[in-house]
Amino acid sequence: MRYLIACMLMVPSVALAEPVVDDEAIIHHAKHNCPGIKPSKVKESILRDLMAVENRFSPPASLKGMTLAAACFESKYNPTAKGDYRKVKNRRVPMAIGILQQWPWVERFYKINRRNHKEATSAWMQHIVRQLHYVKKKCKWRSPHRRWIAAWVTAIRYPKKGGRCHERPKHLKVLKRWHRAIKLTYDEDFGC
Repeated sequence: MRYLIACMLMVPSVALAEPVVDDEAIIHHAKHNCPGIKPSKVKESILRDLMAVENRFSPPASLKGMTLAAACFESKYNPTAKGDYRKVKNRRVPMAIGILQQWPWVERFYKINRRNHKEATSAWMQHIVRQLHYVKKKCKWRSPHRRWIAAWVTAIRYPKKGGRCHERPKHLKVLKRWHRAIKLTYDEDFGC
């Protein structure tokens, strides 16, 4: 407690402000803290493209970097990744393709190429935004942060009778880890 008070007295206006999570900080942490891939293997241009698409949809600041966290978790930023194999006519066929591991219905519905990371991310964000209205009525969340999380999890998982109001996507753990690391960096910069 004494440490916190001393810190607030030294830098009163800064100590009370929340750290700004900007694009550069998120991109840095997405590149260097994605489990399972070395930073040298990550194409920074892809990360910048994902952030540019995400910024067009204006998610809450607390969820800034959600597309990067999802791409890290799903494909390790590989736009040609394949997964969720099914057996069709005695051969294995990948159902999920692309940087966000989208299924064929997304390609048909949004008329995109799942292997194009910009188109895939735009469709992914559009689908989340489409869920916001449903989630607002179903879940009754007042906070935009909670509505976006509920829309996010509703968009990426199969429909459920009772809805997914109290669930969280697995990508969110990765994103929270990055936001905490950015906050720690912010605190260290100001000696608090």
